Amino acid sequence: MEDRVLVYTRTPLGEYTESLSNSIHLALSEDGAPFEPLNQNYGILFPEATVSEHDTILEKGAKSPFLFRTREGGFGLVAVRVAPRGAQDEESRGCVLVWTSTDLTEFRSRGLLRLHNSVHVDAVACQYDEAVGAYEFLWRDAEGNVFVNQVVDLAGGGSKGPRPGSRFPQVADPCNLTDINPGNVLAVEPSIAQAVRDRWTPLAHTETRVPKTVVASSLSELAGVKATAVYSDGSTADKSVAWDTGAVDFSAPGTYRVSGTVQTPVRPFPLARGYADPVILPWEGKYYYIATNDNVDAIGLYVRESETINGLFDDGFREQVILDADESKGFVQTFWAPEFHQIGNDLYVLFAVSGTEWGPQCHMMRLRKGHDIMQADSWETPVRVRKADGSCLAESGGITLDMTYFKADERCFLVWSFRTGLGSPMDSGSMVYIAETTVADPTRLISEPVLLTRPLYGWENVQGAINNEGPYPLLTDETVYITYSGGAARGYTYSIGMLSIPRGSDYLDASAWSKAITPVLNYQSVEGLYGAGHNSLFTDYDGNTWICYHAVASLVGHDVVSSAMHRVHFGRGGVPVFSLSPARDLREELTDVRLEVVVP
Repeated sequence: MEDRVLVYTRTPLGEYTESLSNSIHLALSEDGAPFEPLNQNYGILFPEATVSEHDTILEKGAKSPFLFRTREGGFGLVAVRVAPRGAQDEESRGCVLVWTSTDLTEFRSRGLLRLHNSVHVDAVACQYDEAVGAYEFLWRDAEGNVFVNQVVDLAGGGSKGPRPGSRFPQVADPCNLTDINPGNVLAVEPSIAQAVRDRWTPLAHTETRVPKTVVASSLSELAGVKATAVYSDGSTADKSVAWDTGAVDFSAPGTYRVSGTVQTPVRPFPLARGYADPVILPWEGKYYYIATNDNVDAIGLYVRESETINGLFDDGFREQVILDADESKGFVQTFWAPEFHQIGNDLYVLFAVSGTEWGPQCHMMRLRKGHDIMQADSWETPVRVRKADGSCLAESGGITLDMTYFKADERCFLVWSFRTGLGSPMDSGSMVYIAETTVADPTRLISEPVLLTRPLYGWENVQGAINNEGPYPLLTDETVYITYSGGAARGYTYSIGMLSIPRGSDYLDASAWSKAITPVLNYQSVEGLYGAGHNSLFTDYDGNTWICYHAVASLVGHDVVSSAMHRVHFGRGGVPVFSLSPARDLREELTDVRLEVVVP
């Protein structure tokens, strides 16, 4: 039996809206088995929206996807671009969308390919014809007429046609999948099936390893022996073990059989009910927590302090207001998305705030040298962030918010969200910008702002929300990652996307950044949590990296957003995995381990 890949779109159903369903989905059948949806039956390829002459976003979707082999032996994918709710897209008249891929794990958009000057394409198929050295595009218009174009290059070179064609091929019949709009099925070699499965199925703990024998002369030495959790992509993570040492006499040399239980810290949801945009700061041996406090209508900045992460959320937590409303200083409302950042030798809180007139703008507040984070008088008066010439980041009617900071290759950068025309037909949607700053004065830019991303994909432009916001950096030795959020900030569709760029690049060159075309964390990623978004990242004192975010507990209704967190795993190649739920991080049936302890 052969391995096969099915390409399809979904039928809008329940919570799965048109913005999500009109995207490209894949399913895999291995060795003749029933098809299994990939990426948890969530879209993998989302067509980009276009931008109008008024700088507003014109949402796009896709239908009639078709998968084929390219001349080089890779894969091509062609589909019809549609307007919202699947309507004909005037901007795509006579054109189809084309992507290419080497192994169906990463895709390159080739944009629109023109097949006709005036007729709408309703369905399309493609195959490479070696005899003529060209791709044959077979397509059908809305009236059922069939045409054929020959194209030498998928970028549109050497195009011939259209000419009348024969009967359009029938779509696939994957009998075990429901509520889908199937495209076609393509046979693939086992190596491709393996790559597809590894990339598009949720990462999971598959094996636990411990040494067969260890030498330990004390309880503390044995306590330091960790287990290695192995994951479905072959990556690993060290885990602590609670060893049962009752049978071991460390005063008597010999060999003892010891059992243990593998453990990993789990933070139950909700951690803090009514707290959005959460951030945790390890600082001078303690942990500090700050967030948007929706319980008080986002008025004031509230900070918690504890010796442990759990202590930030246990009963009796210590919380203080470090900045309250002050109309005389222009701090009245929308105390939004506060973040702790060390810039040089100073600690800052970056946040947005409005005066009496609504319109949040980015500010910074610095901790006085040697002072207590938890005391309001320890902090200097907040300063509004400005451009190099001293002008505001946003002109009248624009808002700025969700500012974050990172330093890479001895250069300092601010990243934030900007929006104009909110609530009007001229709404630009929220967009993420980057600019360079300095340690000496991080409140002043030294470069012009550069647009990094705006909500062009269907998962970012959904439920009436047009959002790219909440950026946050994660730096590795090789790569700078920026997570950000899209979708409805208080709804179940809120999701986390990712930008990345190799270290040493020009971080102000927007074209040097890569944008993931599907979320790295969506409402299906973690059991019982929906609308995961507006995240931050930190590494605890034990070396674990965590993603903090807010979420809701239900797909329906208007549940209050609450803080959540889980471990970030670094998968094969060191790429961060943000969607590893606690249940898949450590499978309960793989937590019992045994080894021999040799007491010398």
